[in-house]
Amino acid sequence: MKRLLFLRIVPLLLPGLLVVLAAQTPKPGRLEQTLRVSRWKQRVLLVVAPSAKHPDFRQQKALLTNQAAGLAARDFRVLDVLYDELSDADTQFLVREIGLQPPAFATVIIGKDGGVKAQSPRPMAPAALFSTVDKMPMRQAEIRQSRHHQPPK
Repeated sequence: MKRLLFLRIVPLLLPGLLVVLAAQTPKPGRLEQTLRVSRWKQRVLLVVAPSAKHPDFRQQKALLTNQAAGLAARDFRVLDVLYDELSDADTQFLVREIGLQPPAFATVIIGKDGGVKAQSPRPMAPAALFSTVDKMPMRQAEIRQSRHHQPPK
């Protein structure tokens, strides 16, 4: 009798329990979702700053201005991450997963595998950025593969 009562009550309580559990599970922020979507497709350069007016942010953007070809050749996506525009979930993600301490400026290279490959508290010169990436095994394989697919001269 008790078992029969239990079997009748559980289906009624289950949807409510699922709603409660879903509400307690933190949803990933936009930044985390963007990085997840980029995995295995693109490298990501995070340019993290308190605001767009921060001097290091402005310097980093200026350094990247004429680097579209180099960034594209290395499958880079540049993401401006401004603390004054971030959700709490995105800020927590930066602290927990990337290891940043708000509101400090940082440039962070995220590899195609989703891992942090380099991090700097200062703007990163394009030569240093490209050199860092070009030393990575995956990038070396991309370079070798592109050489094999070039048409003969």
